[in-house]
Amino acid sequence: MLRCLSCSLALLALPLTAIADPLPSWNAGPAKTAIIEFVDSVTDPASGQFVPVSDRIAVFDNDGTLWSEQPLPFQLSYALDMVKQRAAEDPSVLTSDALKAAAEGDFAAVRETGSDGLLEVMGISHANITPSAFKASAKEWLTTTDHPTSGLTYAEMTYQPMTELLRYMRDEGFTTYIVSGGTLFFMRSIADEVYGIPPSQIIGSIGTMTYSVVDGEPTLTKDGGALFVDRGPDKPVGIMNHIGQRPIFAAGNTDGDFEMLEWVTAGEGARFGMLIHHTDGDREFAYDRESSVGSLNRGLDEADSRGWLLVDMAEDWARIWSGME
Repeated sequence: MLRCLSCSLALLALPLTAIADPLPSWNAGPAKTAIIEFVDSVTDPASGQFVPVSDRIAVFDNDGTLWSEQPLPFQLSYALDMVKQRAAEDPSVLTSDALKAAAEGDFAAVRETGSDGLLEVMGISHANITPSAFKASAKEWLTTTDHPTSGLTYAEMTYQPMTELLRYMRDEGFTTYIVSGGTLFFMRSIADEVYGIPPSQIIGSIGTMTYSVVDGEPTLTKDGGALFVDRGPDKPVGIMNHIGQRPIFAAGNTDGDFEMLEWVTAGEGARFGMLIHHTDGDREFAYDRESSVGSLNRGLDEADSRGWLLVDMAEDWARIWSGME
């Protein structure tokens, strides 16, 4: 009892700002201030920028925005590992240069085979499996496989400042969606657990599936083909098809997110566009214009003129990953 009382007194002794700060992993500065001022303005009924709860919709890219994406997007790393596992079980599956390179973990060689080679890799690693079995496989890989440089599992490499932002916005009446080039079932495998975003609020690339009755059981099977790739100008299309209205907040980190931010911030009333700039080579990775993964050119050039917030990861974030203090 005394211990509990001591803890309560210690908590009361903390400065009010330490208790009330909705974004504790963000350093004090213009970026944090801009986000909080926007949220305050659209949630205050007395504000001229007030937005009803039904219209408080925020969309977030995933790779490089909510979790890391170097040296490869996580789903591509998963695909290479799955090809390697399948090849160990049955070497006859390695029927092309792309698949042989994937089994060796050589993504540069896979890239040289072009889009056809990449589709082969995705097909082997994502096909002939039910959605539920795929989600279980992806979740196990994300939560047990160590990233090659961080020492964390892939699931631990979500960005703590962004998970705080997601929670803060939901606390203020926002509905948060992921809008990513990653496939639906890969993100659905873990998004609710690590972001608090349920499967119905995931917008992503869509693979082909087939319905059949197997041994009397109605069954869906992933085929490995691509039905919709959620990148660039197709992101606004995916948002409208899924949500049915234009969000008021959008966050991304590459030029693949440009059209999403452009469309979202072109709407009437209060709008917010945000790009995460990867500037922290010590704690994460530093890359932008010349990167083969997550390149950011047009966004850097036009963010200021379009009124978008450019978040400097090194300057604005006190902490990077959720899985590391």
